[in-house]
Amino acid sequence: MMPASGADSNRRASAYHPPAMSSNNTRANALALATIALWGSLAALGAALRHVPPFLLTGLGLLAGSLIALPLVRFDLRRLAVPWPTLAVGVYGLFGYHFLLFTALGQAPAVEANLVNYLWPLGIVLMAPLLLPGVRLAPAHVLAALAGFAGAAIAILGRGGAAAPAPGHAALGYACAAGAAFIWSSYSLLTKRLALTGRDFPTAAIGTFGLVSGVLALVCHALLEPRVALSARDLLLIAVLGLGPLGGAFFLWDAAL
Repeated sequence: MMPASGADSNRRASAYHPPAMSSNNTRANALALATIALWGSLAALGAALRHVPPFLLTGLGLLAGSLIALPLVRFDLRRLAVPWPTLAVGVYGLFGYHFLLFTALGQAPAVEANLVNYLWPLGIVLMAPLLLPGVRLAPAHVLAALAGFAGAAIAILGRGGAAAPAPGHAALGYACAAGAAFIWSSYSLLTKRLALTGRDFPTAAIGTFGLVSGVLALVCHALLEPRVALSARDLLLIAVLGLGPLGGAFFLWDAAL
């Protein structure tokens, strides 16, 4: 097992020490914005690949994204080892989130499903007091969260007949999108909790999470889904998906945390 590097530990733990945070906050905000920019392409790519079974798409995308870790550790695979509890958190986040999200995009209209998915920042606000020591929920946070939920509901219901027809069962798609939002918000808080309790991990370990999650997804595909033939266009889009919103975005997000 490789302990978290000092830089990684200091980077995460510093997020809750305001006096020394001006430069760290600027860096974290820049990384978070870059992550969101990459994630902006996720719904469009997922919708373009909705004919690919969710487990297969999740598996191939995460395996492609995990390759980014190799140059970060100078191709020394021993530096990618993490304790089993940490690995469980990572697989919960990467595997669970993407399986539910791609299922949502395959069942509900992409725009509406993504609106529900992007409630995860509100989940972070509401669940932080439950998972992070020393964090309290203020009335303003609750009001902001309620406003966010109401806004998403109005945006979805207000589109009405203008919305694109659902490719499958819309209710199931929205439920999966909500589940994806919950998983991502709780995963983000759990990784922060690991840092605050002295169990941090290096950012390169995201590659380990992606590798294990990708293999697990492909096993599920082999057991539960029909086999499909992928075109050259499909493979190109999956590669872009893996190196962008399913790969680089996770490394940037972890560095931001």
